[in-house]
Order: sequence, then C-alpha cells, then structure tokens
Amino acid sequence: MHTLTRKTTTEMEVTSIRLERELKDKLKELADHQGYQALIRDVLWSYVQQKSGDYRPEFSLSDIRASIAATAQREEHCVLTGQLIRPQESMFLGLTANGELVPLSVGSLAG
Repeated sequence: MHTLTRKTTTEMEVTSIRLERELKDKLKELADHQGYQALIRDVLWSYVQQKSGDYRPEFSLSDIRASIAATAQREEHCVLTGQLIRPQESMFLGLTANGELVPLSVGSLAG
C-alpha cells in the first residue's frame, strides 16, 4: 500500500462511521500492530488517489513474480510506469511477492 505522510491525531478531524462488527473485527485482524483506524485511513487514501489519478504504487519489475495476459474492463494505471490502460486494451496482471494482482501495461515488462 502506498506510504503516506502521517499527521498526528491532534491534526485530524473526528469522524464517526458505522461498521458491521464482522467488518471491524476483520480490519483489526488485518491491521495487526498498525491499528485498524490507521488501516482504514490507508485504504481510504488509496481509493482517493486511485480515483483522482494521483495513485502511484511503489513497485519495480523485481516485485513482479509472474504475469497473466488480460483485457482491461475499466481504466487502470500500470503500477510500473503509471501509463493509462483503457477499457478493452490488452494488459497483464502481475502477481507480486505478497500475492497481489496488479495492472501492468503491455510494454512495462520489457525491462
């Protein structure tokens, strides 16, 4: 997940959100030592960055363990180059070392 500059909690606004207990429990499990509220902030920032076009995960070619040919069903950005991949364009799904499938443009694997 993209690393963000952290603000202190005193610089943040308090917001209330209702979550199903099961969702909150799963978030706590996934957050481990980070804390589930910090995880929720990371997830929300990632979503905002993806939707705004500012999202640039920090991946390199060495992070990709395998690739699968695919066709984009929606707009994506290559995690290696940032290149826009349009719907119905050929692309690859790259399997990362931690098991994520990430979008890759056709030319990005050439090295």
